[in-house]
This record gives sequence, structure tokens and C-alpha cells, in this order.
Amino acid sequence: MSNLVRVSLSIEDTLLDKLEQMVIHKGYQNRSEFIRDMIRDNLVLEEWNSTSEVVATITMIYDHFKRELSKKITELQHAHHNIVLASTHVHLTEHICAEMIMVKGVAAEVRELADELRQQKGVLHSGLIMGTTGQEIN
Repeated sequence: MSNLVRVSLSIEDTLLDKLEQMVIHKGYQNRSEFIRDMIRDNLVLEEWNSTSEVVATITMIYDHFKRELSKKITELQHAHHNIVLASTHVHLTEHICAEMIMVKGVAAEVRELADELRQQKGVLHSGLIMGTTGQEIN
């Protein structure tokens, strides 16, 4: 870890109480690590609002028997082959599947792929887990 620097801040007592509750609820050992993680989370959000390269996972739950859906999902991944790193397909029931697609690219293109996948008929749920390459928060 890099050199640590001690800082102080002024905060209302009611806000400090809420901070303490969050630290305990999330299982942190101390406020410092919790605040460091809050800062990192905000840095990742800034990456997603810029032209930085990001990493993400797109998770979809869908009806495998919906006409042409599997084909459309595959075609969309091929159309975005430059950002798709890996894909995992899991059978949850006879009809319902889960697919997790790991992607790396410019945030706007990652969002575009996630939106295109989500909009397909037969997709029951879709989520985008936004991550970072780590270059901007190091």
C-alpha cells in the first residue's frame, strides 16, 4: 500500500452517527477503509462517465425457448466482439437460462451492448455490474 496520509474533516454529529452505522453494518474494521472504498466507488463512477476503458459484467436471465432469442444474443455479442471477453451460459430450469458476459471497453459501448441485450423479447431480467480496469483508481 502507498504511504498513508492522515486527514481530518468536519462533519455534523448526526451524519457521523450514520457513517458509524454504515461502517458497522457493512462489516468494516474502521472508518478509514470504508471512506477509502467510498472514494474508489466514486472514481469508478467517474470512469463510467468518461471515455475511459472499463470492465463490466452483463448478467441476463431469459427464456431459452423464446423464438430466435439465443441467436440474437449471440449475434449481438459478435457485433461487439471487440469488447466481449468471455461468456458463460447456465441452465437454471428447462426453459430459463442465465448468461454472464464479461466485457472490457469504452463505457458508452459497454452500455450500448447491455441496453441492446436487455431490450430483446424474452429477456426477463438484465443487469450491468460496472467495474474498473484499476488504472484510474490506483
